[in-house]
Amino acid sequence: MRLERAEWTTRERSHRERADSLTAAHRERARRGEKHPVEDFLFTYYSYKPALLSRWHPGAGVELTGAASEPRAGWRWYEPGTHPGSLRVDDVGFRRSRAGILRGIQGLLRSTQERAPVFGCFGLHEWAMLYRSPERRHALALRLGPRGTDDVVEAHELRCTHFDAFRFFTPDAAPRNRTPLERASQSAFEQPGCLHAGMDLYKWAMKAGPLVPGELLLDCFALARDVRALDMAASPYDLSDWGYEAVAIETPSGKAEYVGRQRDFSDRAQRLRTRLRDVLRTGDQETGSHEGHGDMPGPSAASSSRASATRDAASLSRCSES
Repeated sequence: MRLERAEWTTRERSHRERADSLTAAHRERARRGEKHPVEDFLFTYYSYKPALLSRWHPGAGVELTGAASEPRAGWRWYEPGTHPGSLRVDDVGFRRSRAGILRGIQGLLRSTQERAPVFGCFGLHEWAMLYRSPERRHALALRLGPRGTDDVVEAHELRCTHFDAFRFFTPDAAPRNRTPLERASQSAFEQPGCLHAGMDLYKWAMKAGPLVPGELLLDCFALARDVRALDMAASPYDLSDWGYEAVAIETPSGKAEYVGRQRDFSDRAQRLRTRLRDVLRTGDQETGSHEGHGDMPGPSAASSSRASATRDAASLSRCSES
């Protein structure tokens, strides 16, 4: 596929404007040295600078006419296209350099998407991170106080399926989770109803670098931003001074609101998951590999399944944020 200069520069400009709009408030706060208990997470836990979001890529298999005279010619993972003066993403080179990570991402996306969504966790991971502990992850008051927060945890079954949330549970909260979670078994429990699995699509899109069209990257970031707002609105923290209305998951109406919004985010994440898998799969087909299908187990291949999950988990572990 080839894009004429007028078309790709228009897409590039639109992308930059959208990225700037999504990150404007954060960049302004950063200039003033101000912290934000909700949005900073998108730039600290997901430790990518706003400038990376502003950089538009066309994705793999797309030639940009006249791009060889632009600064893009000096970017890593670009090479001359088949037409004079054009550039394209070095799909083969990037895939070879990131083979393990990309295999892990593809395996996790596939297993997550194919699993039935589970709802009803009610965002209790944030509560479990405070359970019976004097330490807080944010310098904010608790809506129900420490004792009330502990009471909510004790009144519910913890059903977290996302390891990168579970690993921050307090020592007293971790044994209360329905299932003990480990990094090695991440792909066995990740499921599309999980808000954090949806947020992580932004991370995986970033890890896939120039293979991912800029529009898809920003769609993943926008989802992560919206999910983060619900994540904290349903938390034990009082965010009223920051303009967030609490989703009181300790009440029946709060639970209903949470699950309704969780379902909407899950649907949105599944659509993005499909697009991301399509991007990664298309390049695999062009370079002669196939989304890790050689690792997929047959009906009686339990040992192969464990080996595949272990390889995927190891790849993901190396690229996960601490």
